[in-house]
Amino acid sequence: MSDLRFYFDPVCPFAWMTSKWVRTVQRRRSYEVEWRFVSLRLLNAHVDYEAHFPEGYEAGHTAGLRLLRLAARVREEHGPEVVGPLYEAFGDLLFERSEPQEARSRTRAIAAQALATTGLPAGLAAALDDEALDAVIGAETDEALSLTGKDVGTPILHFAPPEGTALFGPVISRLPAEEDAVRLWDHVVALAEFPGFAELKRSLRERPQLPSFGVRPGEAGREEDWHAGSRRLRR
Repeated sequence: MSDLRFYFDPVCPFAWMTSKWVRTVQRRRSYEVEWRFVSLRLLNAHVDYEAHFPEGYEAGHTAGLRLLRLAARVREEHGPEVVGPLYEAFGDLLFERSEPQEARSRTRAIAAQALATTGLPAGLAAALDDEALDAVIGAETDEALSLTGKDVGTPILHFAPPEGTALFGPVISRLPAEEDAVRLWDHVVALAEFPGFAELKRSLRERPQLPSFGVRPGEAGREEDWHAGSRRLRR
């Protein structure tokens, strides 16, 4: 049984930042993580993208759904333990390069490189276009929302599943130093363990400390005001 279920969409930079923090905790402690799916495209299926989001969001979220199809097929054929390394390969390509691969225009190239990095068969990339896999991803998205409620984004973390509390976030813009990561994590777990805890919120976010955003280690990104987990043009 895992200590944490981490629901991710590969194109969400804040989910990626939190996943890096979780991996730091894993390195310093024996901590079992199950990587699961939540699709921003399916979560926002009812939203008018043109009215509510900046340009390019619909294409980006659709790219995330396509990459989740690949992850679902990989899990089906090679087991759940391969999902974490595949997500890590996606994140490296999308966020850890000063000239990242843009998901919405290069989804197939990202898939091919991620499969090569993780030693998986190149033919699995056919799953990108397999809409039948959306049922699996949709069910997992619904599962995540059933744990938190619907007014959330990504990531969603389920602590001590199946009985433990699930929360949207923590959303972080900077990666904690190795010596601070576990201490900060313990504070989050303590909040999650209190059955009456529901929410802490601050809509101002720094742009994440990632090469793809031009924010270097030690720097703080420009603050932006986010609503409902996204930079919507209006509420």
